[in-house]
Amino acid sequence: MAGRSVVVGVGHYLPQRVVPNSEFENTLDTTDEWIKTRSGIERRHFAAEDETTSDLATKAAEAALADAGLTADDIDAIVLATSTADLTFPSAATMVQARLGMTQGFAFDVQAVCAGFVFALSNANALIVSGQAKRVLVIGAETFSRIMDWTDRSTCVLFGDGAGAVVLEAQDGNGTAEDRGILATDLNSDGRYKDLLYVDGGVSTQSTGHLRMQGNQVFRHAVEKLTKTAETALDRAGLSNSDVDWIVPHQANIRIIQGTAKKMGLPMENVVVTVQDHGNTSAASIPLALSVGKERGQIKPGDLIVTEAIGGGLAWGAVVLRW
Repeated sequence: MAGRSVVVGVGHYLPQRVVPNSEFENTLDTTDEWIKTRSGIERRHFAAEDETTSDLATKAAEAALADAGLTADDIDAIVLATSTADLTFPSAATMVQARLGMTQGFAFDVQAVCAGFVFALSNANALIVSGQAKRVLVIGAETFSRIMDWTDRSTCVLFGDGAGAVVLEAQDGNGTAEDRGILATDLNSDGRYKDLLYVDGGVSTQSTGHLRMQGNQVFRHAVEKLTKTAETALDRAGLSNSDVDWIVPHQANIRIIQGTAKKMGLPMENVVVTVQDHGNTSAASIPLALSVGKERGQIKPGDLIVTEAIGGGLAWGAVVLRW
């Protein structure tokens, strides 16, 4: 028998405020058509002034626990992926832990920007497979609206706020690719590409900073690296592209999503797409898409899913799992 990390619950939360592309036409030299054509984004959600990343994360976590029919007492660990934590410290994960009323176990944040949820999922899987935890709440949550330069039309129209979460549970499998749960992971980073996507401030530089991106360069790396990491993870699981029921990609740009699917030889009918409604929610985008995909009736038990993401670092990776 092989230990597997199986998704037993999923949930998400989006802030109430919906911002359509047209809202940017008042302050920037841009149009709804320009944004849609280049990114596929039509609207996004922005957190309220008094709403923080841990607030969004807590609500997504509560939804995932409810979906799993579990309570905070059933959870051994929280792994929260974010680049926009409420405070320098403590971690947003410990804040969620307190809000959920979870007094045992442990909680920590993972920072890999848009690839954060893939890194968090991989870490949570390692905790379960090694026997350090039986159930792990894995969350992706962001308030990227807090780090936008509202005068930069090339970046500020692309991002949104939100949170998604899954509950992973240790279950026995047969050690084959037919098992439910996480079958393989692949993580990568290359710090030489820092200047392609970063925030120009932080604690030790004593400034808050704004997001800066060389969009064309990121695009160039994205399709190639996402395809390779997805295929590497599938290969590790003893599977191939044709076995995939759903690609649930990081929702950054529809052209990257289309390019990756094409390179993997899969039709867009096999891709869960939410970028039009959420924009790029960084570490929240994959769990948000998983939750929405399940809600829509797309993702069903037994489906083989590959999730892949790339973000600042550059950091990128993929997880292959059977729902």
